[in-house]
Amino acid sequence: MAEFDLAIIGGGVNGAGIARDAAGRGLKVLLVEQRDLASGTSSASTKLIHGGLRYLEHGALRLVREALIEREVLLRMAPHLVRPLRFILPVEEGGRAAWMLRLGLFIYDHLGGRKILPPSRALDLAGHPFAHPLRRRYVSGFEYSDCAVDDARLVVLNALDAAERGAVIRTRTRCVRAERARDWTLVLNARGRREEVTARVLVNAAGPWVAQVHENVLRLGGRCPLRLAKGSHIVVRRLFDHAAAYLFQGPDRRVVFALPFLDDFTLIGTTDVDFDADLDMVAPSAEEIEYLCRMVNTYLRETVMPADVVWAYSGVRALYDDGNKRADDVTRDYMITLDRPFGAPPLVTVYGGKITTYRRLAESVMARIADFFVCGPAWTSGTPLPGGDFPHNGVERECARACERWPFLAPAQARRLVASYGTRIARVLGDAACAADLGQDFGAGLTAAEIGYLMRCEWAQTADDVLWRRGKLGLLLSAGERAALDRHMTDAARAPAG
Repeated sequence: MAEFDLAIIGGGVNGAGIARDAAGRGLKVLLVEQRDLASGTSSASTKLIHGGLRYLEHGALRLVREALIEREVLLRMAPHLVRPLRFILPVEEGGRAAWMLRLGLFIYDHLGGRKILPPSRALDLAGHPFAHPLRRRYVSGFEYSDCAVDDARLVVLNALDAAERGAVIRTRTRCVRAERARDWTLVLNARGRREEVTARVLVNAAGPWVAQVHENVLRLGGRCPLRLAKGSHIVVRRLFDHAAAYLFQGPDRRVVFALPFLDDFTLIGTTDVDFDADLDMVAPSAEEIEYLCRMVNTYLRETVMPADVVWAYSGVRALYDDGNKRADDVTRDYMITLDRPFGAPPLVTVYGGKITTYRRLAESVMARIADFFVCGPAWTSGTPLPGGDFPHNGVERECARACERWPFLAPAQARRLVASYGTRIARVLGDAACAADLGQDFGAGLTAAEIGYLMRCEWAQTADDVLWRRGKLGLLLSAGERAALDRHMTDAARAPAG
């Protein structure tokens, strides 16, 4: 008998979401990730939970409707991670006409059964606070709702919930070969240590590495219908003081977002270009950075130059190749294939998908393999992620409770901790009676107590795991503080247990 019912290759949002769903239905689940959780595309998004307004132009009504429904499902599931965000869409002369934008937003408001988020509305930008950062020629526009999210943390919490429901999560573990017989036999390599495990069903959810797994690990013939597209983002110092975001239309019919980020910064993205280079060397090109600066400079009074960029990153989207010539025209919908030769264990391959629809993708995978197991029904839509067991509009109350219980916390520190851990903040702070009880502060309120929790409970092993994937403090710590954090974590990992 196989050790696991389901083995999943890939620790991004799709793999973690499938692991959570399957474990909650009573299956024995193994997830293997060659690096850290969310170390690829899932930590390199635009940090949005959105319906995809521009996909309406491509007639992708099913995708948009599903994503719009999921906005509010995820807002209820993870109110600490997912927050409502208003977007300002200026009307650009020569761009999409105002009537077209109004129609699109009307559909956007009504297609997904919106109940929590406020509707869109027309804006007279003359004298409006939202108009202050814009060039004076923008006199009208629209305002609509979507949500922002900490993308990598969403992945980690799905993996954490899966683990608490019995799944085995193995990071820094590479599947080097998978053999088909009566069951799947997976050969794993964890930092030079080799082992074999067996599973009844295998899921290839490796994202941009799907084709590599198909060819080199599974050693299957035939072409993977995979198309890789790179999306790049830049971060600059804060360009506007309010809490809304902007959506800018480019002359190439693409759109670029400018979003509030970590209080003191603005996140700008994204590009969309075909990618066929080394997946271990993904970075924004000079042309992409210049393109994003140019887009922002078309709309905003303050000029942004490449020299103003404090951080730039890229992610590679693993799209299902539907034959479109332009990368930005390729469908963002997911595709799930099931290979089940007679007498052989099944293989599921996942293509495409968006962070917004990861939960529905996981349900779709489970629907495809339900015949192979005796398992429970779909359950994730009404069950909060770890720390998310409070009302969708209850973040302020949770922050107030944190400050009452731990009065030594600065308001900004309490807010960050609630945004990361929600009601599980006590697992990080424990019975601390003063700041000194939390141990060394490595900068930006990141303490030894929090690092210890992340290492014990959330698979963090390096400073980058903490600063860029368990949170987004990498921009706030100096080089010296980052080095001190790395030394601390190295020492902690070497210390004997207990």
